[in-house]
Amino acid sequence: MDDAGPAHTSVAERGRDGWPALPIAEWQDTRDTLHLWTQVVGKVRLALAPPINHWWHVPLYVTARGLTTSLMPAGRLGLEVVFDFDSHELLILTTDGADRRMPLEPRSVADFHAEFLAHLGELGVNVRITRMPVEVATAIPFDADDVHASYDPDAVHRFWTSLVSAHRVLSTFRGRFRGKASPVHFFWGAFDLAVTRFSGRTAPPHPGGVPNCPDWVMTEAYDEEVSSCGYWPGGAAEGLFYAYAYPEPPGYREHPVEPAAAGFDAVLGEFVLPYADVRTAADPDEYLLAFLTSTHDAAAATASWPDPLGRPG
Repeated sequence: MDDAGPAHTSVAERGRDGWPALPIAEWQDTRDTLHLWTQVVGKVRLALAPPINHWWHVPLYVTARGLTTSLMPAGRLGLEVVFDFDSHELLILTTDGADRRMPLEPRSVADFHAEFLAHLGELGVNVRITRMPVEVATAIPFDADDVHASYDPDAVHRFWTSLVSAHRVLSTFRGRFRGKASPVHFFWGAFDLAVTRFSGRTAPPHPGGVPNCPDWVMTEAYDEEVSSCGYWPGGAAEGLFYAYAYPEPPGYREHPVEPAAAGFDAVLGEFVLPYADVRTAADPDEYLLAFLTSTHDAAAATASWPDPLGRPG
């Protein structure tokens, strides 16, 4: 099924209220290929966008069609790159009205990388990116990767649908916090949608240890105390939602959380809730919000977070 299938499915097949079934076993090759394509595009954003704390200048963002870099400076022009998971095209757009399009179809990472950079050159965007993927256990240079070459449009469309729903709930959760919070953004390094709340206190240097990622990258990402959560299409039969605290306070992993299907994964060092449990819940949004809220409360309680409005505790 990995390289075939209809571009669109019925509402029933996509899942009730935007929570489609998404068995990893049925689209893992596509997921891994798409992950690397997003890294190629994401590294262009990393090269062009002005730096922002915690690497907030590098993620992609969920849109009504897929994922976007948002507008990036490219000399005196603006550049935007969009993964359109409805028409299954990569759109490369500049503010002078020029554009290029690439079909999203079974093709190797090496082929995607070569054509994408060629199109940027044609548009006058001269940018250099590193050839190596990050945050993956086995890293093959983009221009030499003929291993990953799968694309199932139906699975990708269902994944995007799940991102839209996860984005909705994470945005609601973000809006309930009055302190510093990140945007809801898609990190192409780990291929996950995430949002982070900050206590306002500094954190000890992160130990690093992420595969194919310099330790100083994690030091910048986690230089403040955080409670973070998100959605990752891995770690369970249909992916999972996760939550963690850095630095992890004593008693955090033993703190009770909701719903009953959630638990602490000692290997990941995170609370996890399987995506399948969310999509089959009577009210998926509220079910997921209970997880996000209770895991943040666990971090705030065990680390004695200050009130974000400065009120006495």
